Amino acid sequence: MPTIIVIILMVLAVLLQMYLSRKPTRWPGLVLPIIAFLFSLLYPLNMADFGGDRGTLIARMLLVWLIGNVPTLILLAIYFAARGKLRRARELNKMDAQDLN
Repeated sequence: MPTIIVIILMVLAVLLQMYLSRKPTRWPGLVLPIIAFLFSLLYPLNMADFGGDRGTLIARMLLVWLIGNVPTLILLAIYFAARGKLRRARELNKMDAQDLN
């Protein structure tokens, strides 16, 4: 049952990101990626140190941070795809307006 809830929450987050990215202003579409990035900064701080040298610990922390940024990258991809479509539609409207003149 908890897996279904997590999947539903992920789908809702993607749908919310798609909705916010289609807004005329750019900032609403950046809210979820910024929140996801801020959470990814916390993941390495929650790691337990099981010994080893500093280089290994830093490599592990970097790997955890990179994996934690996967949702950020997905949300940014949705944002840039939606903004690209809006940009093309705006350019077509400008071209149509110029053709009428």
